[in-house]
Amino acid sequence: MAPLLEAREVRMVFGRARTPAVDCISLAIGGARAGILAVVGESGSGKTTLTRLLLGFLRPTGGSVWYGGMELASLRGERRTAFRREVQAIFQDPYEAFNPFHRIDRTLQMPLRNFRLANSAAEMRAQIENALQAVGLRPQETLGRHPHQLSGGQRQRIMIARALLLQPRIILAVEPVSMVDASLRATILESIFRLKTDLGISVVYVTHDLATAYQIADHAVVLYRGRIVEAGTVDAVIGRPMHPYTRLLVDAVPRPDPDASWGLEDAPEATHGSASDGCAFAPRCARAMPQCRREVPPLLRTGPDAAAACFLYAGEPVAGVAEMTGADGQ
Repeated sequence: MAPLLEAREVRMVFGRARTPAVDCISLAIGGARAGILAVVGESGSGKTTLTRLLLGFLRPTGGSVWYGGMELASLRGERRTAFRREVQAIFQDPYEAFNPFHRIDRTLQMPLRNFRLANSAAEMRAQIENALQAVGLRPQETLGRHPHQLSGGQRQRIMIARALLLQPRIILAVEPVSMVDASLRATILESIFRLKTDLGISVVYVTHDLATAYQIADHAVVLYRGRIVEAGTVDAVIGRPMHPYTRLLVDAVPRPDPDASWGLEDAPEATHGSASDGCAFAPRCARAMPQCRREVPPLLRTGPDAAAACFLYAGEPVAGVAEMTGADGQ
């Protein structure tokens, strides 16, 4: 079975910028079974631009995005409407998605009206209540309120409920727990995990937080300056990182031991330059070789379930990234 949503060698350059925001990225999600794909990277790695490309908000300057076997740019009429309903997003700051002058009820009613998914006011109310209960909210304590009367965690879960109302097949969750306190993170992460296990919805989980990615994702891709530097199962990528950049990210995760090093003391600072000159991470890499500064490394297989874009490894080039992101149809 072919992947449901797929990026093929996608490239995005803004204006006259020398360095692409996204450079030759391929990934896939959805297929024979639902899964959660984590897209991980620091600020400026291209996560937000990639998300906007997958949602169809931007048209790539190179490559293409496909949905349901058709190129996104060619979708028209009912097929375009189906894509807009079946691929939903949950953004970092839920407050920006609300109109502060309207009650929550209107935010939840509008998608049902726009896509004509309810035949009566009673049916609409029932669908809304079911969606709220699915994310752990009590309708009687939520409906009738304005956004400022709810906590950040409640607003985020309402956005998940809003996405569920449209019966999506894929949800892109962009930093969904970065603006809530630690006590609510587990609740929201559980809601996202249940999208896959209970409802069969695939999730693209976009984050800089390796710890939460490791908790809920099946597969992960690591971005650095617009390129994928490592991809595979989350156990391999985060549990056994091979690329020097991924290792740096993992070492930077705080440990429970207050005396433990975060691994940042000797890390070189980020530098800027053209990624086309070679590996973009080479100026920061303690193991960089002359070849790294001349050539851009392809994704090379580092094991049965992972690959890294690094000349330190002599594995075979990965022919298709679908197998590395859990959308190989098996």
